[in-house]
Amino acid sequence: MSAAQWRKAMNAGAQAQAWPRQRRVAVAPAAPAAPPTTEPNAPAWLRWLSQRVSARHVVVMAFVLIYPWVATPFFTFQIGGQSLVLGLIALSLTFLGGYGGMISLAQMTVAGIAGYMVAIFGTSSMPEISLGWPWWVVVPLALAIATVCGALIGWLSVRTEGIYTIMITLAIGVAFHYLMQQNYSLFNGWQGFQRVLTPQVLGIDWRAPIPYYYLALFWALAGYFLVQYLVRTPFGIALQGIRDNPRRMNALGFNVTAHRVVAYAVAGLIAAVGGVLLVWYNGLITPGSVGTSWLINILIIAVLGGMRHPIGPFLGAIVFVLLQNFAIDVFDRERFNLVIGAMFLAIVLFSPDGLLGLWQRLRARLAAGDAQSRLSTPRPSRRFVKGGSQP
Repeated sequence: MSAAQWRKAMNAGAQAQAWPRQRRVAVAPAAPAAPPTTEPNAPAWLRWLSQRVSARHVVVMAFVLIYPWVATPFFTFQIGGQSLVLGLIALSLTFLGGYGGMISLAQMTVAGIAGYMVAIFGTSSMPEISLGWPWWVVVPLALAIATVCGALIGWLSVRTEGIYTIMITLAIGVAFHYLMQQNYSLFNGWQGFQRVLTPQVLGIDWRAPIPYYYLALFWALAGYFLVQYLVRTPFGIALQGIRDNPRRMNALGFNVTAHRVVAYAVAGLIAAVGGVLLVWYNGLITPGSVGTSWLINILIIAVLGGMRHPIGPFLGAIVFVLLQNFAIDVFDRERFNLVIGAMFLAIVLFSPDGLLGLWQRLRARLAAGDAQSRLSTPRPSRRFVKGGSQP
């Protein structure tokens, strides 16, 4: 018997065995196809928007836009504005760690470099050091210098992995802190720069609660959408591949070192924008603004929120700022670090993905419960015969 005849005989036998079972199986009618969200001839941008924007996005956007009009000035400026700025700096760490697999403790250092450049090139309480240049020259120059410094930090640290990268970036941050503290001719030592005021543009006081909130919100959204866009580009996909298996990506012809340095430069730009906003928020910049505690706080914020999505650092920043402002009502001010440390430990132990991990776990549990309830719902029995079905 040839191979073709053998296969034909086996197929015929299988069909004969399956026929008795087919008599007892009822074929459910096909479910109607879900109607498209947009018309087939709709513009490309409208179809793209309908695929990526859901109802929860609209609700969140509406909330953050009307928030300053229903909240007090304290909650608008102290809670909302500060959370957006710290979340933006932590977003740079999330981009490096979540999508590049590189944990850097020097992101607050990059933000501090941008803040010091604003104070040195702009105006402050030290006119003998500050140059007094206009803001539209100072801000781009500060962002450029901080971005280059971020790329240099990456160039030094990308040749290592794991704990060694963390130690190198921590050493850079600590060295920068002591340099600011001991240098008086350029950085004014431990006193730093006071009265680094937000510029008056279009006759608006941008340090007022509502204008500053919208300024921080604009740049927070810009950083969020920049990361969302980059991770879908060929560069972002290659960076995630390097995160998962750098040796294989190197064997495929990708320059692993160059991709990592560019990622540090992008993260440096995001942190630099947050640093400029932070120095305007505080109205000053001192070595304490870039101390070891703040290097660790940025890591805590990123881990609290979750490093698998760009929204995570903003969630972590909200929790951090709320604890920072209201934990003293329950605990002593000196116990704040203990509270933050305990929450950080609990998140790491029970939800390595942070608050986003808890939310996803809750959604999965609710979806599983809903599916179980649908399966347990009794259905009317039907008796099937060869010619069809009858009740």
